[in-house]
Order: sequence, then C-alpha cells, then structure tokens
Amino acid sequence: MRETTFEGKKITSYRQKGSGIPILFLHGFCADSSIWNDFILRFPEQNILRIDIPGFGASEQIPDYSISRYADVIKAVIDDYKIDQFVFVGHSMGGYIALEFAKKYAHYLKGLCLFHSHPYKDSPEKLENRKKSIEFIEKNGSIYYVKQLLPALFPAGYANSNHLEMAKLVFTASKYSAENIIAGIEVMMRRPENVEVLGKVNFPILFITGRVDTVVPEYQDAMAKTNIASIHILPNVAHMGMIEKPKKCERIIKAYLQLLQK
Repeated sequence: MRETTFEGKKITSYRQKGSGIPILFLHGFCADSSIWNDFILRFPEQNILRIDIPGFGASEQIPDYSISRYADVIKAVIDDYKIDQFVFVGHSMGGYIALEFAKKYAHYLKGLCLFHSHPYKDSPEKLENRKKSIEFIEKNGSIYYVKQLLPALFPAGYANSNHLEMAKLVFTASKYSAENIIAGIEVMMRRPENVEVLGKVNFPILFITGRVDTVVPEYQDAMAKTNIASIHILPNVAHMGMIEKPKKCERIIKAYLQLLQK
C-alpha cells in the first residue's frame, strides 16, 4: 500500500510491479480497490495500479469533491509513481472519473476501457432515484442501503446462489460512512456529460458491458461519436463482469492491450 497526500488528505493505492505499460484499475461506487483482487491475478506479469477513490477503501474524502477533482486526485497519484503513460480501466463510477481524466489529461493515456460505464450524465429519472437514495440513507443508514444496492448489480437470482461473494461485498461496503456514500452519489449526480471526449482522444476506446446491465444505458449513440471504439456486450451479465465472467473479461482486456502495442 502507498499513501499519496492530496490537499492534506490521504489517498491510498496499491501497485503490482510487472512488465509492459501500466494499467490502472479504478473501482466503482460503494466499492474499493479490493474489488479487483481476484481479477488482477489473471494478469500476473502486468504492471498494475489500483487506487481507492476518495471516501472509499482507505482513502479519505477530499474537500469540494467532484468528478473533476477526483480526476485531479488520480493525476496526483500517477505523478507520485512517476508514471508517464498508462491504460485506464474504469468500472462504473470509475469510468466516469476515467473520462474526466481523459478530458483533462489525455496525454497520460495510452488507452481507455469503460467497464460497465458510459459517457452520459444522469437522466431526470436517474437523478430522482439518486435523490431518493440519499433520503433513504439519511433516514435508515447506509448498511440497509448497500444491502439493497449490491444484489441489484448482478443478474436476477445471482445473490441467492452466491451468498459468500455477496456477503463479502456487503461487508466491505458496510465500512464506508453514510457521509462518504452520500458524497459519492452527489458526485455522480453533478458529473458532466463527456460524450465529446470519445471523439477527441487519439487512442482506441474499449467498452465492456452486460446484456442485462440495468445500470448502464445502451452504447449505440456513444459508438457513433468515434470511429476507434470497440464494444463487447456480454450475454447474461449485469454490472459486475469482473466477478460474473472474469475469464471472458480477461481475454477482452488482454486482446485490447495487444492492440495498443501495434
């Protein structure tokens, strides 16, 4: 574990030293870098970096939090490691941060994978649902919220068949404070639309999503914004491909890394 100070706040990261261009795996909402623990075992020779988003894992929340500020946090950690260029794999909320990073600091990026993520801002319906989530947490506490949230990220029936996996995810999420979970929701509510970023970067963009993912909208519009994107829609997969279909996701990402080397 390594600690980087950003405006007086501790940001934690974890590095697996290896060969090749570094890959940054950034987790999503109500998770932390440990969500990748099993998945990165499939990349034993790769140079890998994982960061805890502010307010999650062992990272402290930062003042005036926003997607743009979180992108600045990522830059601070990258600079601390003296990494000049890397491939960014952002899951869900981590993808929102990755796109904002690409908008501000594209010269750092060799590639970008939106892993169950997208470039759109929240719809009015989504905004209303997020407001209700905040109200629920304020009234009932965060533990009841994460117990409802996490099973909904998987296909129907998955939680009932994978009690241990679900218990581990809920246990991890239960350690986050209600204040930090609400901050995460607010950050997502206020994030900008970053569709235009897709057409401005000069490297291939990889999309991985699930056919039964209810969190992420369809990608056809996003694909139309760039000629250098590829998309993989995984059948019978919802929002957590690295857990639901790790071998398939491994093959897709490794093929993408080979493409970037050409």
